[in-house]
Amino acid sequence: MNEKQNGTPEKFDCWCVVELFGHQKIVGRVSEATLAGGAFLRVDVPAVMENKAFTRFFGPGAIYSINPVEETIALELIRQYRNEPVSRFDLPRLAEKVSNPDDE
Repeated sequence: MNEKQNGTPEKFDCWCVVELFGHQKIVGRVSEATLAGGAFLRVDVPAVMENKAFTRFFGPGAIYSINPVEETIALELIRQYRNEPVSRFDLPRLAEKVSNPDDE
């Protein structure tokens, strides 16, 4: 890992193709994050065409490999490996629950 001139390690922050277990891939700006005291990989996927930007966090055990790429390559790959932040199959059920909160 690279170190800054003062001897502290640099934080990982670059465009990557992240391969996940389960034959999934996600492309975006990757950085380190700490949530509830644990280490996570943060993937910020920018808005591309009609798709909105979103962020996902992954635990180290979910990751098969991390492949750094140039930003221009990452932006092209995002169109190919577009991940949904929420499953479109969940949305109708969530919309119904929000519009009828007294039905529970």
